[in-house]
Amino acid sequence: MNPIQPEPFDPLSFHLNNTMPTDRVALVTGGASRMGAVVVQALASKGYSIAIHANNSLPEARTLAARLESVGVKSLAVTASMRDEGPVRAMVHRVEDHFGRIDAVVNCARIRIPCAIESVTADDLRQHFDVNTVGTFLVAQEAGAVMVRQETGGSIVTFGDSADEHPAQNHVAYFSSKGAIPAMTRSLAVEFAARNPRVRVNCILPGGFMPSDDLSKESQEELISKTPANQEDRRECVAHAVLFFLENTFITGACLPVDGGQSIFGENRRAEGR
Repeated sequence: MNPIQPEPFDPLSFHLNNTMPTDRVALVTGGASRMGAVVVQALASKGYSIAIHANNSLPEARTLAARLESVGVKSLAVTASMRDEGPVRAMVHRVEDHFGRIDAVVNCARIRIPCAIESVTADDLRQHFDVNTVGTFLVAQEAGAVMVRQETGGSIVTFGDSADEHPAQNHVAYFSSKGAIPAMTRSLAVEFAARNPRVRVNCILPGGFMPSDDLSKESQEELISKTPANQEDRRECVAHAVLFFLENTFITGACLPVDGGQSIFGENRRAEGR
């Protein structure tokens, strides 16, 4: 069976032309490239002002911010290592100081470094937990405090991984750190709701097969065909799920797989590239 191809007119595309600005502000961690950059464009298309966080990709974040500014989207590039508590907290405060509010946070920043189990060290685990788990918590904690003070509250979207129940080999540090995100999301949802019921926290579990230059076209088509949805992973699909969580005020503490059915298929076949 051949993979399903997108329609000629692609409803998943995000267009910035004629975007009507709003007073809403979003912070996207890891927003300079890959998944984060697509989320940034999706939010910009909905009229959000955007703070684009980056660490090593700060030049790319500045370039993206300049491009958004050129089409009328208020943007700011900010930086902090997700392993450093003080700079992360300061980064969130800078966004609030610059825009005056924070309405949405999307935590796309992450690391994923493969390593055979025999070679994994405690520092490898700490590095993944510091960035993927603790970093997510710090951003959510600081931004959530801002949202609690706002009458309109706000929405936080965390990122786990749909394959954490069927992890790939050589990624024990990564999957361990990502596996904690759903529990953290539910706890944050409970905590912030008790302080302001308009503050919501939800989790995206991305997955599926992302095309890779390391595989032949035939191999990629075979992998795609073994995903129940029979189509390749597209970052735009995940960005749409982010918008769904931001816009639906009756959902909090939820974890949504966006993986083409991979999580119900019971086998991890995803390639790198997210």
